[in-house]
Amino acid sequence: MLDRPLFFLMLFPLSAAFWWFFEYLNRFVENWSYVLVPTNGWSYFWRATLPFSTVLAAVLSAREWFGEMTWVREGFTAWIRIDLPRPKTWAWVTLVAADVGLLGIGVWPNYLFSLLWVAPLLILLSLQVLFGEETLLSGVREGDWRVVVSSAAAALFCGWFWEMWNYYSLAKWSYTIPFVDRFRVFEMPILGYAGYLPFGLECMAIGDLLEQVMNGKRIRNHTPRRDGIPR
Repeated sequence: MLDRPLFFLMLFPLSAAFWWFFEYLNRFVENWSYVLVPTNGWSYFWRATLPFSTVLAAVLSAREWFGEMTWVREGFTAWIRIDLPRPKTWAWVTLVAADVGLLGIGVWPNYLFSLLWVAPLLILLSLQVLFGEETLLSGVREGDWRVVVSSAAAALFCGWFWEMWNYYSLAKWSYTIPFVDRFRVFEMPILGYAGYLPFGLECMAIGDLLEQVMNGKRIRNHTPRRDGIPR
């Protein structure tokens, strides 16, 4: 907010559009619904857009915080190395599979609902690889998992508070998730919290794209950060 105020402000309108995309996908899987909230008309649109606009700022700010923690910086700088041969071949396979899976949620929502969170991330990463760009997984080739871990942890951290605040609200969302709808922590089934992990990576990827557009160049692995994690 202090170092990059324009970038921070731009996160809000981008975040609203970002979360409306997931609301659209939820029309097919119907994993969550709203209680005591009228879900039609312009009034609903504006009332929903305002809280939706805070998602990216919350997750990316939390990621900055997690990125400075000792256990992230020291524990995941030289961790497991994953360097796939023929990355563009893998990118094509992943892109096709993710596209088919995303289309499939409208046909088999009870079986493919988890792809709502995973497929958009895989599509975005695959396209970046095919265009020869760095991705948030690029550091994994050298065993650097700091961006991955801090992004996933940030979304899970934010998600915990979102679910807690939601639980004690009158107007709220509730979940109907096939196969795993048990052992609830607040309104969310405990296995449902796993969805926050890829969601954190999606937030980071979208934030990176915004930063690239605003700076007109590739950012990742080129600009060192104060905490040692490239932006």
